[in-house]
Amino acid sequence: MGSYRFILSGGGTGGHIYPAIAIANELKRRFPKADFLFVGAKDRMEMEKVPQAGYKIEGLWITGLQRKLTLKNLMFPFKLMSSLLKSRKIVSQFKPDVVIGTGGFASGPLLQVASGRGIPCVLQEQNSYAGITNKLLKDKVVKICVAYDGMERFFPVSKIVKTGNPVREDLVNTEVTGPEAKNFFRLDPKKEVVLILGGSLGARRINELIEKELEYFASKDLQLVWQCGKLYFEQYKKYASENVKVFDFLNKMDLAYAAADYIISRSGASSVSELCIVGKPTLFIPSPNVAEDHQTKNALALVTQNAALMLRETELDERFETVFSDLHQSREKQEELGVNLKNEAMPNATKHIVDEIEKLLGTLDT
Repeated sequence: MGSYRFILSGGGTGGHIYPAIAIANELKRRFPKADFLFVGAKDRMEMEKVPQAGYKIEGLWITGLQRKLTLKNLMFPFKLMSSLLKSRKIVSQFKPDVVIGTGGFASGPLLQVASGRGIPCVLQEQNSYAGITNKLLKDKVVKICVAYDGMERFFPVSKIVKTGNPVREDLVNTEVTGPEAKNFFRLDPKKEVVLILGGSLGARRINELIEKELEYFASKDLQLVWQCGKLYFEQYKKYASENVKVFDFLNKMDLAYAAADYIISRSGASSVSELCIVGKPTLFIPSPNVAEDHQTKNALALVTQNAALMLRETELDERFETVFSDLHQSREKQEELGVNLKNEAMPNATKHIVDEIEKLLGTLDT
């Protein structure tokens, strides 16, 4: 057939958006005549990032529930009803063959409506602890693609396929060398580099740590590539120097990873999947401010395999220098972590997910 119609829904964070875009790109490669529509949440980053990737997007008036009583929570029933009504209109007009949800509250109403009309739906769960939207949708969908073992705690075993998480293609196929990458950032190729990643908006506690430890890094003769985030750039750009490169956002992640000898990062699902492919010694500092503390669970899944190190935010002041110094001084530990981390990589995740979607399309054509 070939002229299929796909709706992809998910958003709120890059961890939900970029996997959806990667899946759409692979579907487009296999089915050049296919039509695509994304559905996200109004006023969230998907409304900017998806059009930049070349796809149309519709926005729903939807937000997640807050943990405490707020005006937003009081508005939730009205937003949900509005989103369900708009989802019905979208599904009726676009007539998708398959709907793919990558998590985030925007995917809930859309997949609820589509599954209720008998349209086959696929979920992609990035985290080791399933998100609330995907848990609510588990009985509505026909296939659930996951990145971790043990997901039968949340989903029916018969629907689970372990595929891994989609990552940017430039990371899988990169040929950039370390010296080339260090030259790009105007760093000394003879000195080691620490890459600090706190997400696109930034991580306040990580930024505070790096600011406090600048003299420590200098004493170790280490250079920094520091993504402090858009929210914090004005505050931290003053530290930019020959050995400290400060960025609000890193667009060339393949070069950033290639330049790095050590990585300090949050442990969102997309970051974890990318870092497995990169295979560099990594210290995770999970965000404690996410649903079900899933970043800690993501990091622990690798720590138990001796594939990464982890410090909780509450441990940073007391333990950071000891933990990092132990790593910095042990070439054996660096190599061990890097090899074990790379062993956890699933570089063909996007293709495996689209294989599952293609199987569903085969059932439609028969």
